Amino acid sequence: MSRWHGSIARNSSVGLIPFEPLLPTKRNNISITIMKTESNNDINKRSKQTILLLCMAMICLLTACNDVFDVHPYDVNYKGETHHNKQAIAEIEQRFASRDSLRIAFISDTHGWYTNTKAEIDDINKRNDIDFVVHCGDLTDTGTKKEYERTRKILQKLDVPYVALIGNHDFLGTGDQSYQVLYGSLDFSFIAGRVKFLCLNTNATEYDYMAAVPNFDYIEQEITARADEFDRTVIIMHAPPYSDQFNNNVAKAFRRYIDFLPHLMFCVYGHNHNSVVNNIYNDGLLFYGIDCSDHRIYRIITIRKEGYDEEEVPF
Repeated sequence: MSRWHGSIARNSSVGLIPFEPLLPTKRNNISITIMKTESNNDINKRSKQTILLLCMAMICLLTACNDVFDVHPYDVNYKGETHHNKQAIAEIEQRFASRDSLRIAFISDTHGWYTNTKAEIDDINKRNDIDFVVHCGDLTDTGTKKEYERTRKILQKLDVPYVALIGNHDFLGTGDQSYQVLYGSLDFSFIAGRVKFLCLNTNATEYDYMAAVPNFDYIEQEITARADEFDRTVIIMHAPPYSDQFNNNVAKAFRRYIDFLPHLMFCVYGHNHNSVVNNIYNDGLLFYGIDCSDHRIYRIITIRKEGYDEEEVPF
C-alpha cells in the first residue's frame, strides 16, 4: 500500500494529496490580503481625520488668537509717532531759547520695569517745576518692537518734552533700527538757555569696536556748529568712559576732544544702575550717574547763569 500510494502520489495528475495542504495556504493568503486592505483603509481614514483636525485647530488659532502671529518681534514698521527727538528738540529750543535757568529731570535704564517707569513719570508730572526730561538710554531690555511701543506709550504721558538716547540694550536684534525710526539719529544735540546739550552714542561694544563710537568727527563738528547760540556745554551719554560698553582704547582721547567744547559744565550718563557723582578723570570734570527705574530714583539738575545744582529724587 505504501508503495502504491506513493506511486499514485507521484504520478497522479489529479493532485488530491497536495491539494489539501494548499487550500489553507490560499485561505491564509486571501485572509492576509483582506487584512492588509482593511489596514490601509484605516490609515487613510485616520490621516484624513488628523489633517482635518489640524486645519480646524489652525483656523481657531488664527481667528481666536489673532495677535499671536501679529508681527515679528524685531519688526521695525511702527504706527503712531516716529522721529520723536526731532519734534521734542524743536519744542525745547522754541520754549527755552532765552531762559536764564533750566530745570531738567534725568532718568535712565527703564528696561522692562514698566510699573516703576509709570510711577517715575507720575512723580515728575506732579512736580510742575520740570522744563524737560532726558532719558539716558536703555529704553528696552531686548530691543523688541513691543518693548519700544510700551515704553513710548509710558513716556508720552509726560507733561513736558523729553528726548531719549540709545542704550546698549536698545541695540539688540534690530533695536538700533527701531530707535532710529522712533527717535532719530544716534548722535544729536540741541540748545536751550544758551547751553548746548551734546547727546552721544557711546555703546562701542555693540559694534565690536568696529565703528567710530564715540564719533570724534561729530564732536569736532559740534564744537563750532551754531557757535553764536551757546556758550556752555553739557555732555550726555549712556555708557561712561571706562565702563564695559565704552571704547576704553580712546577714553583719554575722548577727554582731550571734549575739552574743546565751550565751557564744558558736566557730563551725565546711565548704564551702571546707580546714582553717583564721579570725578572719572580726576581733573574736576564731574560725571553724574543716573540710576535705573527699578531703584526708584532719578536726578534733577538746575542750570543757572552762575552755575548749577543737582539733587537726587526718590519716588
